[in-house]
Amino acid sequence: MDIKANLESLKKSFVNSECKLIAVSKTKPIEDLKKAYEAGIRDFGENKVQEIQAKQPEMPADTRWHMIGHLQSNKVKYIAPYVYLIHGVDSFKLLKEINKQGKKIDRVIPVLLQIHIAEEESKFGFDRQELEEMISSSEFSEISHVHVKGLMGMATFTEDETQIRKEFKSLKQLFESLKNKALPSFVQMEELSMGMSGDYQIAQEEGSTMVRIGSAIFGARNYS
Repeated sequence: MDIKANLESLKKSFVNSECKLIAVSKTKPIEDLKKAYEAGIRDFGENKVQEIQAKQPEMPADTRWHMIGHLQSNKVKYIAPYVYLIHGVDSFKLLKEINKQGKKIDRVIPVLLQIHIAEEESKFGFDRQELEEMISSSEFSEISHVHVKGLMGMATFTEDETQIRKEFKSLKQLFESLKNKALPSFVQMEELSMGMSGDYQIAQEEGSTMVRIGSAIFGARNYS
């Protein structure tokens, strides 16, 4: 597996060269992460807290850890001190727990709000009404140790590019509409995390600032 060559060809295929690449390293051995690091990657995405915990001490200090999977509230405390960005904040309960853990260690934790855009039930995320209700609540304005940097969404797992594009477009529209709203100071719409190995080019065309790619860099995932 030539990780460096994979990264070079992947970067050439980017529709938007400014879009950030998160190398999805879940299930991959530390040797693979080190090869990607040597090839210039600093942003690594994991979907299990235990895996970030195991890998974090093995990697250089300037590695940026992205929690991209579904995060359980009781696991937040383990990654709160060093996680660079939590992509999948899919409930107010989770946001409040991240705030609580940030407060304990006096750290403002960067997050993205996950929006449910796919036409399938298996995906997590806020629907628009839940998002509106949360943002306009007085409890939301009391958040002190979280920095909401933008939105994240996952398209339906389908070959239908029209469907995928429509879902990414709807997330971008929501992102832009939030930019024009009067939001608390800890909320800024800077990042739009959408697009994975199968649909990252469509996501970039629709305005993604951050793509999460694993198999195109590290090969097929290890299911253990």
